[in-house]
Amino acid sequence: MARKYFGTDGIRGATNGAVMTAEMAMKAGMAAGAYFQRGDHRHRVVIGKDTRLSGYMLESALVAGFTSVGMDVVMLGPLPTPAVAMLTHSMRADIGVMISASHNPFADNGIKLFGPDGYKLSDEAEESIEDLIEQNVPLVPSGKIGRARRVDDAAGRYIHFAKSTFPQALRLDGLRVVIDCANGAAYKVAPAALWELGADVVAIGVTPNGTNINDGVGSTAPQTLAETVVASGADIGIALDGDADRLIIVDETGAVVDGDQLMAMIATSYAREGRLAGGGLVATVMSNLGLERHLAAQGLGLIRTKVGDRHVLEAMRTRGYNVGGEQSGHIILSDYARTGDGLVAALQVLAELKRAGAPASEVLHRFDPLPQLLKNVRFAGGKPLEHEKVQGVIAAAEAELAGRGRLVIRPSGTEPVIRVMAEGEDKRQVETLVDRICDVVREVAA
Repeated sequence: MARKYFGTDGIRGATNGAVMTAEMAMKAGMAAGAYFQRGDHRHRVVIGKDTRLSGYMLESALVAGFTSVGMDVVMLGPLPTPAVAMLTHSMRADIGVMISASHNPFADNGIKLFGPDGYKLSDEAEESIEDLIEQNVPLVPSGKIGRARRVDDAAGRYIHFAKSTFPQALRLDGLRVVIDCANGAAYKVAPAALWELGADVVAIGVTPNGTNINDGVGSTAPQTLAETVVASGADIGIALDGDADRLIIVDETGAVVDGDQLMAMIATSYAREGRLAGGGLVATVMSNLGLERHLAAQGLGLIRTKVGDRHVLEAMRTRGYNVGGEQSGHIILSDYARTGDGLVAALQVLAELKRAGAPASEVLHRFDPLPQLLKNVRFAGGKPLEHEKVQGVIAAAEAELAGRGRLVIRPSGTEPVIRVMAEGEDKRQVETLVDRICDVVREVAA
């Protein structure tokens, strides 16, 4: 079934555009509220947000939508996505909402929904809510309209939770840590948690003004973090994105460490401690072949899924794994969290750094990645990947790699773009194959 509103991670778009309007947010609140009202108890929804200017508008609209169908609303204020998932479950809410467009620029915003268990919704649930958005959802009688209130200690609850995932016997004394919060949702909680655990904290990206989220800072722009780590003589740098559900690390030399290396480190440390479930980890088709080979050399497996942390988590739950994630930095540790949690993942990295007593550049470099190249081809319409010319060039490229590399070619779930990725042992060959495929896609899409 084609989706009209939901993409790979909730509803997302330019604010005051076709999808992300106050009217749309109110309808989404009404629809989700109606869908999750089951039973005679007083129903509750918790709402968090990042620091975007449009968050106020969308929050107010969602509150109107939920209360109009009889749900009580608890507003958490600026808080990471994983905190909303955690509080949805711990507060016995029927639904959780995070207002964020993650790593996108401030002009975009989005609505992420969590069920009462704190997990993101299934495709079936999202499709049902889409159907309700298109209908006239019945309003409750005036005496049953929901109430709304703010919770002032939500940040403190999340800080306490995050610290509880750090080994009790360890402290961060003696470590200088630069934390880049992307001027986003974790701008208060992440530096506070690190300081309370004993770290010497240098905080950047902690002055949100409504329009500077992810602007030259955060996990998608780690250069500022790298420069700050080197200039301050820090032991390690941590970069979160706008809603703090993804993590990128910078070592003491300023080198960027991606999610593949972090997953390798966490999985191998868990295996050493006898706490790795499933005998390996779950990643997406975008993770580097070097990760797969590294794990295999240690007798560990790698399960690959479609792109999207939701698909990773689904495979983890189905197959009994407790470590998974994406190359982009979504790290899911299901012993602790129900979604990607940048701060919790960072604390596992810091714990291993303290145990090893070695520089981050040694601890975090687990394998040499194979040459990998990703390019995007924008198209106006149609289905370029179904064209016989495109299928022919893809088949020829796969035959040329012949087990010495991989191709991943897929349409984006959020924009009219074809993503073409190749990796292999020969960098020049990888570049040639990607360019060849992109040229044919452009030709048939013109």
